[in-house]
Amino acid sequence: MRFTFNRYLPLALAVFAVCALESCATYSRVSERGPRFIPFAGGGPLANASTYIVTAMRIDRRDPLIALGEYMSAAETALDQLKRNPNDNAARNTYNFAVGRIIATIRDTKLDPWTQPLRVPANGGEFVLTHRPDPRPQWNPALYDFTPADQFDVRGTYVTERTTRDGIGAPVVAVGREANKEARATFSMDRIYYGVTAIARFEGRRCVLSFEDPLAVETVRIDGRIYPLAADFTVPLAVALASTNPKKFELSRMLNPAKYAETARIVRLQPYDPNKTVLLVIHGLMDTPATWAPMINRLRGYEEIRRNYQFWFYSYPSGYPYPYSAAILRRELDAIEKRFPLRKPMVVIGHSMGGCISRLLITDTGDKLWMKLFNKPPEQVPLSPESRKLFTEALIFQHRPEIGRVIFISAPLRGSELASSWLGRIGSSLVKSPITLLKAGRDAIKITTFRSGELRLKRIPNSVDTLAPTNRFVLAINTIPITPGIPYYTIMGDRGRGDAPNSSDGVVPYWSSHMEGAQSELIVSSGHNAHQNPKAIQEVHRILVLNLGHIPRERPNQGSTARHRINPGKSAPLAIF
Repeated sequence: MRFTFNRYLPLALAVFAVCALESCATYSRVSERGPRFIPFAGGGPLANASTYIVTAMRIDRRDPLIALGEYMSAAETALDQLKRNPNDNAARNTYNFAVGRIIATIRDTKLDPWTQPLRVPANGGEFVLTHRPDPRPQWNPALYDFTPADQFDVRGTYVTERTTRDGIGAPVVAVGREANKEARATFSMDRIYYGVTAIARFEGRRCVLSFEDPLAVETVRIDGRIYPLAADFTVPLAVALASTNPKKFELSRMLNPAKYAETARIVRLQPYDPNKTVLLVIHGLMDTPATWAPMINRLRGYEEIRRNYQFWFYSYPSGYPYPYSAAILRRELDAIEKRFPLRKPMVVIGHSMGGCISRLLITDTGDKLWMKLFNKPPEQVPLSPESRKLFTEALIFQHRPEIGRVIFISAPLRGSELASSWLGRIGSSLVKSPITLLKAGRDAIKITTFRSGELRLKRIPNSVDTLAPTNRFVLAINTIPITPGIPYYTIMGDRGRGDAPNSSDGVVPYWSSHMEGAQSELIVSSGHNAHQNPKAIQEVHRILVLNLGHIPRERPNQGSTARHRINPGKSAPLAIF
């Protein structure tokens, strides 16, 4: 069947637009609402604390400083009750609500107890409101706006569950007041969105606020007693997604990757902790790191994950050919190792094309790929210095020694026929390759001889091309085995049809994502977004617990139709802490 790109261009654009926008669905929508308080029904100190709160809520708009004193009196009264009975849930809830309102009043009225103590009138005598200094400059509260998590309603396709932890304190969303100028140098977000927990301690008439990191500690000490620390792990993710709207970059980063070259980098989602294993997640084609929000949200609900893992992601313009994206990632890993050296082997999870990138991180190629693509040793291939450097980084590499375990999810390791279809060919034609890649492609085409059955191009392949089963790189990389001793696992979807091995997730067929030698293989009732499937996330949790040297408490396929296979013939060494 013959056709012209111009004839099918409007249809292709429409199809890609539908894929990118997913109708009117949004990843996250957040809205603020008034806090809801249920007064204590009994008598005694908690009844007094409830009265303070009710009074303060009536006047906090017209007389916020007086209201602030009432909230502080309520928190102090509830905390006194907790000293007498640490298991008094009503006292704890009253304290948490009062502390949340202290934070909200500070924000709403633009008070500043961060640079100097604030005197607050109260019935029992004036309070002095201050904060506990933190030696880390980035934890200076003056740099952030704080909003209590209980004032948010969150919803969206990526925030269908709310992951919280019961305990003491008011979960709060901290948002950086200014763009993070040190973001690239420190491998952090362009603007900080982070979840902390506010604690109010009382030293006589001094009310001392502190902000605890619920991803770093599980408990907090107040007046000599240790309490579980309250946390809300969902709202900070939801606020970040709603504020940055990553969906708007998915299609554009694929179609015009050069415009977004600066977005290719590793980003830490939490403060670096050398005692925790890095869990690095890599997104796929026409996607962003936002796609991992459902998995991160659920995994943070497990104490063993919080205690032992820290989340990083690799973001990149997905229009790049994936060997080029992998080369950029290797440079990022070199740079981050100098700033944040790892003590424990990293775990990598790659979805879709991110799985293809992950595969290159655990492979030693020598000059095998080069020879298969150019048929001559590097020194005999006539290339410009710039093109030689680009192809050397993309084709000649060693496995990354810092990586101890890899999980592939819906990964088209042998390609996807969708990339070879008419839609894939038109989609490929829409991707605008960077000038540096175009120049390298022109150099390579002059000396390349295509074999029968290979994808023939008159330019360097882009991301869509490198997902075609007949792409020369795809054919070549699958002749090179994964480096021994690095355990890997596969997860894939079958759209609920239960037809493996003839199955497909709608984009990637089983034969492409299946890997001989995998420690285990799980097929879930899912489309291509298997990394967001609850059973797949449960399987990731199982593997992460296994990585700690523990026996998983749960199997991923209990009570489900998930297909799970464990390879008993392979027993690669565990990355034990």
